[in-house]
Formats: sequence, C-alpha cells, structure tokens
Amino acid sequence: MLRHAIAPTRRYTKASHDVVRHQALNSDAKILLLYVQGLSEADAAAHSLGEHAARLGIKGRAYQRAKQLLGEYGYLHAWRWQGERGRWVTEQLLANITLTREEASAVRAGGAPPSERPPTVGGPGVRNVGGSLPVEELPEKNLPHPPPQEPPLAEGEGESEGDDELAEAERVLLSLRHVNRDLLLGVREARGLANAAAEWLRRGVSAGDLRRALTVGLPAGGVRSAVGFVRHRLVQKLPVEAAVDAPPGATPAGLVTCVGPGAEHVFRPVGEETRCGRCRVVGAGASAAGAGTGPQPQPPSWRDRLAGAAG
Repeated sequence: MLRHAIAPTRRYTKASHDVVRHQALNSDAKILLLYVQGLSEADAAAHSLGEHAARLGIKGRAYQRAKQLLGEYGYLHAWRWQGERGRWVTEQLLANITLTREEASAVRAGGAPPSERPPTVGGPGVRNVGGSLPVEELPEKNLPHPPPQEPPLAEGEGESEGDDELAEAERVLLSLRHVNRDLLLGVREARGLANAAAEWLRRGVSAGDLRRALTVGLPAGGVRSAVGFVRHRLVQKLPVEAAVDAPPGATPAGLVTCVGPGAEHVFRPVGEETRCGRCRVVGAGASAAGAGTGPQPQPPSWRDRLAGAAG
C-alpha cells in the first residue's frame, strides 16, 4: 500500500495512536472523540455529546453504541444529579486518554490531568564533554534477561543419516517459515519430524506438494504450536501408498509346454500351473458335464433309422 501524507499547519487535531488504532472502538466512537477534541472549550460546553454526534450524522443506535464503547474503555465519564428544582442534570467528560473514575473526578474538580507532572526541582546541570570512552573500552552490558542459547548439538547429530528423503524432508520443514511465520521450526524440531515427512516423499509426493500440503488452509486464528500442527498434518493427511503390481526390474516367467489335450502348445504361467487358461476352461466344462447321475443315451445312427423306416 502506498501512502502520501502532508502534516497540516492549521485546522488540525492531534490524535493519539492509542485512539486511532484502538481495536475495540468502532469508527463512530473514534470520529466522535476526535471531533469533540477539535472543538474549542466554549463550543464543546455549549452542546451535549448527543448533539455533537447528531452534527456528524451519528444518531440512534449508532450513537448509543459509540457512547457505550467510549464509556466502557475509560474515555467518557458522566455524572448525574438532581438540581434545585428537582430536574436531573447530566455532566459529561470526554478525554483523549483513558481515565479511571477517580482521575476523571479529579479533572472535573479542576485538578491536574494524569499526564501533567510537577517540574523537576533544581536548575539545569552542566553537560560533560569529552568524557565518553572508546568503543573498545566500553564495559559489557549486563542484560537482565539474556537471550536463551540453544544447547550444542551432539556429535553427528547435525548430519543426515545418508537417507536422501530424510534430508530433503528436513529442508522442506525448515523452509515452511518462509511461507508463514507461524510455521517457524527449529533445527531439532524439524529433525524430529523429518521421519514422518520423509514417508510422504517415499510414497511419491514431491517436495513442493509436501510444502503445499503443510501450508494451505491454516487456521484463521493462527497456529499456536508449529510442531503440533505440522505433526498432526503429517499423520492425518498421509497419502495412501500406491499399489505395485511387480517389483521394479522383475523379469517375466518363461514359456512352458501345456500338458492339456490337443496339439502341443506353450504358454507363459503366472504361478505354478501346468495347463494354459483355455485347457483349464475346457477341463472345467467337461468336469461339470460328467457330474450327472449316469451316462447320457446316444442318438440312433442313420442305419438304424433307415432300417426302421423300411420295416
């Protein structure tokens, strides 16, 4: 996104980043707060907050919601009491910083706001010139919380076991941080997940597809634990292993002579069978035909039929 901004020299209102970037305040509440802060003391006191909101076009439920948010987060305070004639009077205080009830009451009574502090006692001191030490002679800084150092790796721990898939899987896991910062893994964390990721590569998944499977569809609220999230996906989304018909490089079986009936012929067996497929089918049909109760009667020959017709 490009930005072009020129600081105004007149007719402007100073706005705190705490107000502009407040995630809980809606736009109506922010605009109303900044609008009132830009008014003079007389103009601000001449009308109520609701009347100022009406000038901005904020009415009804929108005004009630903005008023509720300003009061909830300490920007708006109100006091209500009964006057001499029995009429109720409401006094409002709108601040550009969050105030507690006690601080708001002090400001209402004419006290100093929380941001104002009494001046420092004593006159200005004299600045010493030329007393700085060279850079190489400066004392070491004693940090209260030094950054944690990763313990040294054991001998041979940083080296791969000679498995190409394991080394490639570890490189993919360490590269996830470049796709999304929530998937930042340490060296030891990636090495602990390398075996599960290498199984994907052994099943024919490319390194790019593996990276894509681990980085797409991340939770909307972010990843709380990179190690747990990646481990869950590696286990739950592991692709099925492709079925292999024959081992790579296997040679087909040689031709053998069929022992079935008919002319001599050869076939290529799949297992240890001795008859070809056609002979096995014919043999199975003959066995089914011979499975009856007895021999089937033969039809009369032509000689018998001719003799019967002459007699």
